[in-house]
Amino acid sequence: MTTTAQDVISLKLERAFDALDANQDGYLEWSDYEQLGDRYIKAYGLDKSDRRARAIVMFNQMSWLELLRHSEPGTDRLSKEQFIAANRLATVDTSRLNVTEGGGHAIFDVIDVDGDNEISKAEFERCLREVWRSEAPEAMESFTRLDTDGDGSISRQEFIRAIREYYFSNDPEAPGSLFFGQV
Repeated sequence: MTTTAQDVISLKLERAFDALDANQDGYLEWSDYEQLGDRYIKAYGLDKSDRRARAIVMFNQMSWLELLRHSEPGTDRLSKEQFIAANRLATVDTSRLNVTEGGGHAIFDVIDVDGDNEISKAEFERCLREVWRSEAPEAMESFTRLDTDGDGSISRQEFIRAIREYYFSNDPEAPGSLFFGQV
């Protein structure tokens, strides 16, 4: 059976929901986004006053508020279906926050531990393992697909392109589709 373009994006968002739902209760709340920020801060040994830590926390706050803005009024937690619908709306509405750009740069700055403006394979695997808690072989092997110029590292441009593909690509083989394992 062939997966439709819409289903590919939904599968990616479902996988993100599952990774974000810290207490596995079937809903996302602000606390799940706080825990994601804390995982970045802890995994990279950042002081909460570090600009990279503040950028991750701020981006998570803004992302959460955008998801709520694109949900039913009065909603303070999201089911998987609500999360998918709100994400689709929030990623195309850049009137307040450009999720693909803002988040991509904030995350890149944290993952790029040595500050060389490139993500090495070790830096990439660390993020998948310690922040996203993924040991999936497909996700770990995705580094090579994200390194589109084949130079052994993921540049900022390649990373941002992959984030865009994650949210917008209908192609299950696109490098950005692999952030949470293969679709």
